[in-house]
Amino acid sequence: MNKKTFKSGIFILMFLLLVVGCQRDKNVSSKDAIVFRLAEIHPTDYPTTLADKEFARLVEERTNGRIIIKVYDSQQLGEEKAVLEQVQFGAIDFARTSLAPLSEFAPELNVLQLPYIYRDGDHMWQVLNSSIGDFFLDSIEGAGFIGLGWYDAGARSFYNSVREIHTIDDLKGLKFRVMESALMIDMAKALGSSVTPMPYGEVYSAIQTGVIDGAENNFPSYDTSSHFEVAKYFTVDEHVRVPEVLIASALVLDRISEEDLIIIKECASDTQMFQREKWQEKVSESELKMREEGCIITEIKDKQNFVKAVSPIYEKYAKDYMGIVKQIQEMR
Repeated sequence: MNKKTFKSGIFILMFLLLVVGCQRDKNVSSKDAIVFRLAEIHPTDYPTTLADKEFARLVEERTNGRIIIKVYDSQQLGEEKAVLEQVQFGAIDFARTSLAPLSEFAPELNVLQLPYIYRDGDHMWQVLNSSIGDFFLDSIEGAGFIGLGWYDAGARSFYNSVREIHTIDDLKGLKFRVMESALMIDMAKALGSSVTPMPYGEVYSAIQTGVIDGAENNFPSYDTSSHFEVAKYFTVDEHVRVPEVLIASALVLDRISEEDLIIIKECASDTQMFQREKWQEKVSESELKMREEGCIITEIKDKQNFVKAVSPIYEKYAKDYMGIVKQIQEMR
């Protein structure tokens, strides 16, 4: 065997060993991957669910398969409040949740869902993506959660099966389901309506049977829940904007490194714009569909009486954070 042939053989052997080694590493990483569960109450094609899946894809990609997050949508793991309790104790690893039920575990979050605190959606995002938003994401660690990032949920408005709402007086006597949050209950009462908290999944039948007259939510949820079938009067009063939050159990830290936590937070941040774009697409699609379905949509132009009626909510739920409230209101 000449030297040239010998060297070629050595080169090929080294190359094959390298390929086999890489393949072995890949198999080991796949076998030893850490698998987490993420809870989502909305259906598969809902904007937040799509964002959850994009988040999971980015995490798996950027950790080279070390971390796999499986998304369980459509309430497979339970309603939001029950999910939060399981996340707190580590039975569920990640969740996408509304701020309202989360505020029951971390009351300071109420500042971010005070009625009419935001001028519009752009104002809300200016706040959430500032040091104020970071402060409140960090604040939930004391309750056993890790705040990863914010998602959009638009503005919530009332809808009912009885009549159109043109003024605040038209709300009197109507029974509404609101989210299971003390602030939301007090807000609805301040506006003159009766309140019946209940799980989201029971709302359709409750309206249908007359247990309640209506509920409050955004256009996409009004659409995907089919609540428009039993409550055709939708009032665009936009009484509150309640951000969505992507969270992890603090116990997740026992299974990942600080470096991987940084990657996970970056993935959550990078998913935000994806979710916001999907959200706006769904809002437009749902509003058009509701109009085509014959829903009666009434927009409240003058909201001064609504704003005045809920002003006591600020003192009750944000008295220790009025400095931050002022910063939010003055932010331009």
